[in-house]
Amino acid sequence: MTPKDLNPIKSLLFTPGTRPDRFGKAVTTAADGVIIDLEDAVGPGDKDSARAGVAEWFRNRPATTRPGFLFCLRINSAYTEAGLRDLLALADLARAGCAPDAVLLPKVESPVEIELAARHLRNTGQGGAGVALVALIESALGLEQAVAIADASPMLRGMAFGGVDLAADLRGECAWEPLLWGRGRIVQAAASRGLALLDVPYLDIGDSAGLAAECLRVKAMGFTGKLAIHPAQVETIATSFTPTTAELDNARGILAAYTAAAGGACTYKGKMVDEPVVLVARQMLARAAAA
Repeated sequence: MTPKDLNPIKSLLFTPGTRPDRFGKAVTTAADGVIIDLEDAVGPGDKDSARAGVAEWFRNRPATTRPGFLFCLRINSAYTEAGLRDLLALADLARAGCAPDAVLLPKVESPVEIELAARHLRNTGQGGAGVALVALIESALGLEQAVAIADASPMLRGMAFGGVDLAADLRGECAWEPLLWGRGRIVQAAASRGLALLDVPYLDIGDSAGLAAECLRVKAMGFTGKLAIHPAQVETIATSFTPTTAELDNARGILAAYTAAAGGACTYKGKMVDEPVVLVARQMLARAAAA
């Protein structure tokens, strides 16, 4: 069983692991999936009870009404006691055939963390073989190791940019300019292995215009989607990362012109078309088809 391809995913909505009543409700939003969070959204004293409740929910997971909707679980770091307990609980779920569709691994700083999670799931047999892993990069050391992390395991199908934690680790501001280099670094790493790449959540929930602008910026950089912290954000994210009719028509026109030129350099609407331009057009059409 092959881990799920996450490239069609545009938005994943966080929900606290202490609120199982919200897990299924995420299906009614425009999000492509939900991230059930056992890490930041759960206090130290509630880790064990939240883990038990989440495991029980996955064992009795209701059938979704939307094909392809992704149920993702964010566990704690493998360097913490809570994270080790999360991994063991995850392995038990996989053995029972009840594993989440994907697992978000936080604060990843080395390929070893990916390999550890992958080995726990592989050792469970078919029940865990199809789980997709997503590496959340949110530290200076994680950025330094980003390419090696991207290459750690075939089970790794996506990466995510943890800008808030990264800004704190870099002793900088959580703003566009200070984080631009970090975003570029993780784009390079994810693209080198064809991985999906999700941007950090936009923290101002009421600023839909600012969210849309940031979505378009990171989309232009190479991000394939963005994380959400509120249901009100997912529609804007989905719209921003969906190619417009005009963009798709332009891509088809580029391919038609290139075909008519027998694969040679040509022009379309007054602009030069060569192989790199054609590649971008093909990628856009492929993403639209996958979605």
